[in-house]
Amino acid sequence: MAARAASASHVTLPLPWPRPSPPPPRTPRPPEPRGRARTAGTGGRHGRGAGRGLRAVPFRLVPSPRLSPAPPGAERAIRPDRSRPASGMASEEPDEPSPEEFVYGEEDFVLQGAGWGAEPGSAPSRFDRALLEGWDDRMERGLFRYRLGPLPTRVLPGPMRLVAQLNVQRGTERRPPQPVCSLRQPFDPAAFNFTRLRPGELLLRLRRAGDAPRPAAPEPLLVAINASPLERGHVLLLPAPARRLPQALTAPALHGGLEAALLSAHPGFCVGFNGLGGCASVNHLHLHGLYLPRPLPVEAAPAQPLCPRLGLLWAGPAPAFLFYAAGPAELGLLAQDVCRAAEHLTDTGLAYNVLATRGNPPEGAAGAGGGLRVLLWARKPSFGAKNGAAFNVALCELAGYLPVAAEPAFWDLTETGAVRAIREHLLPDTQLLRLGEELARLLAG
Repeated sequence: MAARAASASHVTLPLPWPRPSPPPPRTPRPPEPRGRARTAGTGGRHGRGAGRGLRAVPFRLVPSPRLSPAPPGAERAIRPDRSRPASGMASEEPDEPSPEEFVYGEEDFVLQGAGWGAEPGSAPSRFDRALLEGWDDRMERGLFRYRLGPLPTRVLPGPMRLVAQLNVQRGTERRPPQPVCSLRQPFDPAAFNFTRLRPGELLLRLRRAGDAPRPAAPEPLLVAINASPLERGHVLLLPAPARRLPQALTAPALHGGLEAALLSAHPGFCVGFNGLGGCASVNHLHLHGLYLPRPLPVEAAPAQPLCPRLGLLWAGPAPAFLFYAAGPAELGLLAQDVCRAAEHLTDTGLAYNVLATRGNPPEGAAGAGGGLRVLLWARKPSFGAKNGAAFNVALCELAGYLPVAAEPAFWDLTETGAVRAIREHLLPDTQLLRLGEELARLLAG
């Protein structure tokens, strides 16, 4: 085991952003009796330039010292009671914060991210500071299912440089995924959904400044903690949860998520979506926001052109259809293209996953691009967890980032075995190429 431990590395971001000092210990509050009425808290408002009022939270992708693992056996004790009424928001805990209004404009988009080899003086954006400050606060308040400490991480030997990360608590403490049996399964109000989140689990309310409702406008998004996080800053992006939409991607929701990706200065911040049959665990419309710990091959690899707005990316463990936007003005059309393609996949009986990340133009031009790459994976539907598998195959795994829940599987995993497990869910190359021709005709028409 000692030799194995020496081969693992806790991958951290090579950004010169020091960690914040831990706050003073919080005095535990006695639990409030059930049924006691209380008044909702109020959050601050972020208008243009409102970031000046935020405490600067320097940022690196390593857990804060105050987020060290809980003592053995204490994991379940730090998770407060999460029982919910059948509908509506649950009551708040004493002094539980409400989401802060985060209004953003064109000046908040970070067109050129810090880059993985950032120079001294690089800093998180106003969005990064607000998100991470709120995320750390909720961890201190015990609103997560476990405390996220340093996670063993190893790069699997091989040309793809797949990253495996051991997260045992996510495997044991995570809410069981909802049963899904259809690509068009309707929303079920009796099942867990995001209207049942406590106000304290909500961090931000993202809204584009001056945006009146109009077709193809970006969707305002609620940013909530993911109670079973993969990394520090792992959040959910929720487009109007009260509408109770099923987990089928819409262009306004994706447009809002793409703008959120450009609000971050961090090169590893990405936005993703798991569809029904693609390992979505909750059938209620949501996207993921996640700070990945290292660059992925899909960010820079060239793509085979299929039409002016679509390419086929063969790099990484899973071939993907590639869309690209050079800047914010192109995000609306890109979101429409991706959702038209995703709807076509559903019509043909296929599931899909989506990932948006900073990257180079599809031709693989050198240099860190200011645009966004959006990858759409077509896949065979997968309903339910596969017994004995080292990992489920969702958006992170398709991109080459492999969260593993069991220690033996983490140490024994190889690139060959991981790629074989991933490609069991994918289409044969000939079928993928035919599908690419169909999508090219769809977008051209």
